[in-house]
Amino acid sequence: MQEIWRWSNLGLAFAVELAGLGIFAWWGWRTGGSTPIKLLLAIGLPVLAAVVWGLFAAPTANYGSPVVTTIVKIAFFGLAGLALWSLDHWLLGTVFVLVVAANLLIIRVGHITA
Repeated sequence: MQEIWRWSNLGLAFAVELAGLGIFAWWGWRTGGSTPIKLLLAIGLPVLAAVVWGLFAAPTANYGSPVVTTIVKIAFFGLAGLALWSLDHWLLGTVFVLVVAANLLIIRVGHITA
């Protein structure tokens, strides 16, 4: 049962990371003025966020310390939540941030490697 709990939380962590990338794409598309700018933001923001995540917050990250990893995670998920708020989805943004916070807390307290 403990193994199911562990894998469920790691799966949720991965799902919210992907959701964050999707939120950045959605925000970029809705925020951009012209179609080229929309495409640039909708593709560029998630790619930039994924690169920063991979360098500093991923389990196999080559750079960063526990402090840097924490800052990157807070910035990533916080900005995704703010992006939802700016798209007038304040309830969805709040739920997203709360789910992320609960998941990170469970992983941290349970010492699950993520």
